[in-house]
Amino acid sequence: MARNIEIKARIADLEALARRVGLLSTAGPARIAQDDTFFACPNGRLKLRDFGDGHGELIFYQRVDQTGPKTSFYAITPTAEPDSLREVLTRAHGQTGRVIKQRTLYLVERTRVHLDQVEGLGTFMELEVVLHEGEPAEAGEQEAQALMAALDIPASALIDSAYVDLLRTAAHSSRSHRAHATLLSQIEYRAPPP
Repeated sequence: MARNIEIKARIADLEALARRVGLLSTAGPARIAQDDTFFACPNGRLKLRDFGDGHGELIFYQRVDQTGPKTSFYAITPTAEPDSLREVLTRAHGQTGRVIKQRTLYLVERTRVHLDQVEGLGTFMELEVVLHEGEPAEAGEQEAQALMAALDIPASALIDSAYVDLLRTAAHSSRSHRAHATLLSQIEYRAPPP
């Protein structure tokens, strides 16, 4: 399987970061609409990425959830029928989440830099240092750390979760908040006796 080293960070000012990335980039920007549907998968993550133009990619990947550089093993298969494939995979495995985003892609040498606007979450940056066959992960980790420093991304901005997990957490938090508010509205306030 192919491998890369990934870093993901929450970004407050995406336009300022785009200017910094633009100064370092060797290709880009390319704007890409992405609609990712996730399916139950016991050995990693399985998602169908629909580009909204009649083609997509089925992507399987494995990686640990940790802040900072992490190795991701992945396999990608293109599809010309993402809607049909989504229906089949939903029937076979069940959907576990959906992430809709606008991605701006840059290349800085062999590193893919993604500036993402994720519906329901906000703005983020991902670095993916594509590793060569047999190359030690440490080489990619050093490149990722150096690029993170060049782009002025503080360690405090790093996140350890996938977008789909962040959306799930946000939805759970929102449901808990609504349930608490409903409970409070049902409690009748009674003034203490004089």
